[in-house]
Amino acid sequence: MTKLQLTVPSPLVELRDVERGVRVLLKRDDLIHPELPGNKWRKLKHNLRDAADAGATRLLTFGGAYSNHLLATAAAGHHFGFETVGVVRGEEHLPLNEVLRAAAAHGMTLTYLDRTAYRAKADPDVLDGLRRAWGEFFLIPEGGANAAGVRGCAELVAEIDRPFDVITCAVGTGATLAGIAAGLGPGQRAIGFSALKGGGFLRSDVARFQREAFGHELGEWSVDTGYHFGGFARRSRELDAFVDEFERRHGVRLDWVYEAKMMFGLGDRIRGGEFPEGTTIVAVVAG
Repeated sequence: MTKLQLTVPSPLVELRDVERGVRVLLKRDDLIHPELPGNKWRKLKHNLRDAADAGATRLLTFGGAYSNHLLATAAAGHHFGFETVGVVRGEEHLPLNEVLRAAAAHGMTLTYLDRTAYRAKADPDVLDGLRRAWGEFFLIPEGGANAAGVRGCAELVAEIDRPFDVITCAVGTGATLAGIAAGLGPGQRAIGFSALKGGGFLRSDVARFQREAFGHELGEWSVDTGYHFGGFARRSRELDAFVDEFERRHGVRLDWVYEAKMMFGLGDRIRGGEFPEGTTIVAVVAG
């Protein structure tokens, strides 16, 4: 594959004013690459290598109209020499929003599935129809959530060169948490903060991803479903105020869809006294 200038390992930045004697380090995965930040790159990395090894020239993947995964796949195709097809959930709306416009500018061909067909996107009949329309392709699932993506996320833990007790991440599909938890050492645990309302199902998804990637479940981990702020891509004045205050205090603008909810939940649990004094927590900011 073509070389790309990546900031890996991504930097660790300590937050200086955390309460109750707890140390928090931000793992700034959002700084890996402007177009391929954080878990986007980690989940695409091995998929791209698998596609190249298979001799594929075209990638096809899925996402919503504001999917950063679609944009990252388009950017990866541009940088690594793959054609890309993005299957967008719902009907076409013109003009394109800024995310889809940027994906198209990277050469991605956009096509659309109505919401009923999109829910069945993994069915062989749907995939056969896409192959008839677009030719042979290497399939990357929505969000890069497969065994290759999980293995890429597992590499994050080895980059952390300071002792830590807890690592946290936001959870959408569960693939990132599955990988991170698999890389943990003795005495370490991972907490995933669900961005989805009713995210209890994510616990079984994380376990399934680990079995698919590694053959069995690994690490000590949990999913916190209490900080979704109304559901995926939902926000509140409280969350918006938290994002602004976090930027003022720490100079980091959090993504409100995922990372802001994680950091809000983590701060709440720290203030609640859950973590003993002296605990070191790494919070992954994926971008």
